[in-house]
Amino acid sequence: MNTTGQEIKNVVLVHGAFADGSGWRGVYDNLTARGYRVTIVQNPLTSLEDDVAATTRVLDLQDGPTILVAHSWGGTVITEAGLHPTVAGLVYVSALAPDAGENTTMQYEGFAPTPDFIIDVGNDGYGFLNHDTFQAGFAADASDADAAFLRDTQVPINMSAFGTPVKHAAWRDKPSWAVIATDDKAFDQAMLQHMAKRIGAEITNVPASHAVFMTQPAVVADVIVTAAQHAG
Repeated sequence: MNTTGQEIKNVVLVHGAFADGSGWRGVYDNLTARGYRVTIVQNPLTSLEDDVAATTRVLDLQDGPTILVAHSWGGTVITEAGLHPTVAGLVYVSALAPDAGENTTMQYEGFAPTPDFIIDVGNDGYGFLNHDTFQAGFAADASDADAAFLRDTQVPINMSAFGTPVKHAAWRDKPSWAVIATDDKAFDQAMLQHMAKRIGAEITNVPASHAVFMTQPAVVADVIVTAAQHAG
């Protein structure tokens, strides 16, 4: 159990690129029904600094120790924002986990490409996931209707954010857990396993697409509860 002297009841959820916070609804409903105080960050996806600031703004509202959770690109965000003093533990949900001085793009080096995960970048430097391959690359285990909703509510990301290094790595000082989708088509499976093992995370593997945060809410919520019970 945690040794902070307080039971951890606060959870902050951070979405990734090409998405918003609405995909966390299933996890939110599960955790709030179990008595947790859950807050969802809405990242602007305009820069790493802006997303860290958005997450920090929400962490500032917490009234005690907090489990900070992220999906995908959000992992880079919480690696930096997780230094916040309220954060007791980190949960990476098919998420990136760079070290200090590393950027997001560097995490892909040496791993297999993901041909179904196609990013179309506009002249302004913002990227959307390709309309035709969205379901295959992002949400293959979602219903057609849910995948279409995710596709059509995409939030584009400023692609330059992937080249911005994190200054600090919160996972070096705080306990970490990882949920890895074994059918993820956005990241090579070896890349996900490598990142989670490097940070010393307790790993839960689940058959799911990259949209595991939406399609497997019970599994994700259970890992968050485990983190809340054992962080500190």
